Amino acid sequence: MDSYALLIAATLNAGTVLAIASLGLLINEKAGIVNLGAEGMMLCAAIAGFACVVHTGSDTMGFVAGAATGALMAAVFGGLVVWLNTNQYATGLALTLFGTGFSAFAGINYVQAQIPERPDFAIPYLSDIPLVGPALFHQHPLVYLTVVFALGLIWFLYRTRSGLILRSVGESPESAHALGYPVRWIRMGAIMVGGALCGLAGAYLSIIYTPLWVEGMVAGKGWIALALTTFATWRPARVLLGAYLFGGVTMLQFHLQGVGVEVPSQVLSMLPYLATIVVLAFISRNPRWIRINIPAAMGKPFYPGS
Repeated sequence: MDSYALLIAATLNAGTVLAIASLGLLINEKAGIVNLGAEGMMLCAAIAGFACVVHTGSDTMGFVAGAATGALMAAVFGGLVVWLNTNQYATGLALTLFGTGFSAFAGINYVQAQIPERPDFAIPYLSDIPLVGPALFHQHPLVYLTVVFALGLIWFLYRTRSGLILRSVGESPESAHALGYPVRWIRMGAIMVGGALCGLAGAYLSIIYTPLWVEGMVAGKGWIALALTTFATWRPARVLLGAYLFGGVTMLQFHLQGVGVEVPSQVLSMLPYLATIVVLAFISRNPRWIRINIPAAMGKPFYPGS
């Protein structure tokens, strides 16, 4: 039973990285922007957050540094695609390539660095409940805050005027502009918030999830986060569910190895990516379903003068 509790706990931990990044990308896409630079932003934020903790000893400062790094890189991306109308897909890919190379260069001196030992994040009394306690109540506070944020995002998008304006910008920026809304500034704000969340996910990865720095440690999680928004048909609750599903698949490989299942490690390592391909292939069989849910202006440039 203990092994299953550990599997559930590890699933929540791994899923949190994907959930934070995916929710940030969801905000971008609700505003009509596709940012393929998630992988690069997460890598740069991971080294920024880790380096900050090494020098300050503060996890909070590390998270702030990671979020700020993600927001700054997103601001550069936003300046190019929103104000200069560069191609969103090409610019996002360039951001990922830059982030991959720059993080490797900046992290050379931190490969062997260590950060202070993490405290025991256990909720009193609840963590002592058999099975449920070790599985659900031994998590970092950010795990619970991610769930709260997802619920808050649902309320914001579908119950507030600001959320309606954000969605209108992603559905018909021309109509929103005609009504007097600053479409470009709204998109810019959404891009920076999404970048900050991707940065927070990268910092969580290097500070809490695997408290170390290794070149390329994001290992495709940024791309999985992008796929999750499509998997969830742009719904925050489904993003959360999908993140934990993919987190469970990631952790399953270690669980199977631990219980002695004789499967080549290479096969187990490719399970998360195989699951991503299978899910996207399944969803793509129903293009009408995607067409109904996808923001109508997603990926399309906006020219105020047109």
